[in-house]
Amino acid sequence: MATESITKQETPSNFSGYQKAVMLILGLLQFTIILDFMIIAPIGDVLMKTLDITTEQFGLVVSSYAFSAAISGIVVAGFTDKYDRKKVLLLFFFGFLIGTLFCGLSTTYTQLLASRIITGIFAGVTSSAVLTIVSDVFAPQMRGRAMSGVQMGFAVSQILGIPLGIFIANKLGWNSTFIFIVILSALILIAIFTVFKPITEHLQKQSDKNPFLHLWHTLTNKEYQIGFMAITFLAIGGFMLMPFSAVFLINNVHITHDQLPIVFLCTGLSSLIVMPIIGKLSDKYDHFYLFAIGSLVASVMVFIYTHLTATPLWLVIAVNMLLFAAIMCRMSPAMALNSMVPKPEDRGAYMSVSSSLQQTAGGLSSVAAGFIVYQASETSPLEHFDILGYVAIVIFALCVYLIRRVSISLKRRSAQ
Repeated sequence: MATESITKQETPSNFSGYQKAVMLILGLLQFTIILDFMIIAPIGDVLMKTLDITTEQFGLVVSSYAFSAAISGIVVAGFTDKYDRKKVLLLFFFGFLIGTLFCGLSTTYTQLLASRIITGIFAGVTSSAVLTIVSDVFAPQMRGRAMSGVQMGFAVSQILGIPLGIFIANKLGWNSTFIFIVILSALILIAIFTVFKPITEHLQKQSDKNPFLHLWHTLTNKEYQIGFMAITFLAIGGFMLMPFSAVFLINNVHITHDQLPIVFLCTGLSSLIVMPIIGKLSDKYDHFYLFAIGSLVASVMVFIYTHLTATPLWLVIAVNMLLFAAIMCRMSPAMALNSMVPKPEDRGAYMSVSSSLQQTAGGLSSVAAGFIVYQASETSPLEHFDILGYVAIVIFALCVYLIRRVSISLKRRSAQ
């Protein structure tokens, strides 16, 4: 089909056995990608003290991953629609595995920075390939649930990955956390190779022979540009608070290193419960309205979260659970809408550019956050974290406007 409609179907189809297997494997893959990126924040306090790095240097470690992922995504965007999706995924996920191994072997700030750049180069394209495959394998009326299912890797990383990663970092050193990710990634790589069928239907619809011309046509498509803007600002708000969340909880809210895994565990459990519900609602009701509701609740919770002082553990857990539930209510409808923007023959390039823009936005917001917050010493409270909250709320509001434009554009297209 040349375009995709966002009109809801009377009865969404059930997943086939193969689709369930694909969703499970891609969810596990997303788990490793997300864990690899997010684990930097909760082990950030240990890492900063071990390597004796400043908040600015730590912000650069986080953002270097994002920037390298963004650059690689743009470089290969014109090529991804020219090959079997399965082969593209295998190649770049293997590169991600090697980069993560280098992170685990790093012993200095410079080595870690270089390793994060290598990992980011392959992680960015891997993430876009995952979303592209979801769009290829699942019909539009199934995509809200499919996206939620795959994105449950985020919740699992909260429930199992991050608490286990923090435990490993506290007991065996922060390097061991990355080795754990490498072992898991190797098993997932084998599963992709043995279970996935070739994904080549898009090759029959190619019009641009030159990959650079294909990229240019994707970038200059006015409908696509609206989606690019929306997905960029979607990432900025999410990345703004994340890098320094653990530092804030430990030094301002007085959560201990041993309590930190409990916070992430409970937060992940809430996400695991909420995401399937949001996925079903997303396939049944208007994506934009769900996104707007999630953004409103997220804004309230960000304000509360960034103004916490010394707080009982149970209350910190409750605030985190509500905050991440609201964030999930934003992500699933937005990603489902974004997957409907490109034509099938442009999907790989579009998703690669989208991923690159998200990584760039996340990198810039991480760098900005590193300069906004300030910590006088390793044990001093983190200052100006509330300012990050205000910035995130403003970005949430802007993103609602942009997602609304995407929704209107898709409805206008489906009516033609």
